Amino acid sequence: MSYLISLFEQHSYLILFAGIFLELMALPISGELLMSYAGYFVYQGKMNYLLALLTVFFSGGAGITVTYWIGRAGGYKLIEKYGKYIHLGPERYKKTAAWFERSGSKLLIFAYFIPGVRHFTGYISGISRMSFQKFIIPAYTGSFLWGFCFITLGKVLGPQWQAFHHAASKYFVMFIIVLAILLAVFLVYRFYKDQIKSFFVRVLKRLMARLKTIRATEIFLICLTLVLIGMVSLMLGLAQDYLANDFTEFNEVTNYIVNSVIYQPWMKGFFIFQSIYVFGFITAITILRIWRKGRNTALEYLLLLITISGAKAFHDSITQALSFLESFGFVGKFHSENFPDLNAVIIITIYGVCFFLLVRHSNRGLTPVFAALFALFILIGLAVANIASTNLLPSDIVGGYVYGAVWIFFNFLLFEMLRLVLERD
Repeated sequence: MSYLISLFEQHSYLILFAGIFLELMALPISGELLMSYAGYFVYQGKMNYLLALLTVFFSGGAGITVTYWIGRAGGYKLIEKYGKYIHLGPERYKKTAAWFERSGSKLLIFAYFIPGVRHFTGYISGISRMSFQKFIIPAYTGSFLWGFCFITLGKVLGPQWQAFHHAASKYFVMFIIVLAILLAVFLVYRFYKDQIKSFFVRVLKRLMARLKTIRATEIFLICLTLVLIGMVSLMLGLAQDYLANDFTEFNEVTNYIVNSVIYQPWMKGFFIFQSIYVFGFITAITILRIWRKGRNTALEYLLLLITISGAKAFHDSITQALSFLESFGFVGKFHSENFPDLNAVIIITIYGVCFFLLVRHSNRGLTPVFAALFALFILIGLAVANIASTNLLPSDIVGGYVYGAVWIFFNFLLFEMLRLVLERD
């Protein structure tokens, strides 16, 4: 391995050019790894950033251009001769080629980012008889964007790029499966869109007829239930990662990105949003809003009281459960004592329940959207400020937000169900 690193240091641009070119010829070479390592060399001052970008631009463009002309020169003869054996005879091929002629040029820009697709994009473009004028601009644009993203990522991450690459590879298989499903759905839609449209029109008509008999509150309950299920699933996944001590790479990479790229001195101002005075102010505004609306006043006051006052008890029960699980074979590994972070649980609980009650009866359609975006802005800003200015681990803060979200959505669902029962009585 040391020999390969030394070789790359001595012939960086040549190896980068050859590696990208050969990968686009469908050889099993990891272009992302090469570009990320080139970005790391840029960080160390061993390579020039602009020259590295130009190298990937020209090598990627050259590779996909060569495969385009190979496909254009002899690809269709192979389809005519052997296509029937893979259910791609001339008739189906013409249909595919027509679709690729309409949409393929747009997909060329993003094809570089999809492993297993970029290797054959040039061949397919040539076989489909896409004109070279229509092919070259998106092909070279995608080549530049591909190189820019991964070389810049390696440059920004610096010494942490290896940990980032290893952490990302854990989810590579899942990503490929999801991508394959989405691609299959897209292709099915392209070939059978008329049948699919008529099917969904029938389903939509039945659904609209059904929704006319369902009250808005019941629809809202369904949405809350789905969100709660999603948050609980995420909570259990985080608990599993915590017990297995799988947060190390996430914490290292996040700390590095926050401190070297994202955090700015002015972001210390976000700390005001976790002061007791701001908590008191937003709670008082919420109490006043409930009183002025005068709808289910007692129930909403109870929701506000129980959600905020019960946040610490919920947090303590979670930490006790995790400690209990640690006693079954997880002793001896490092685990943060602050997971999930109590401060993060309190923050998301107070802002979550207050913003919910402030917009619960709003007559303006976009108000909940803007409120959610503002709350998200505050939460992200506080997370960045805490990571950069304290000893809190990013995983502790993320855990606090997720576990706090489970708590508030559980209360939202419970009290909305109670509200529905009271209205019916």
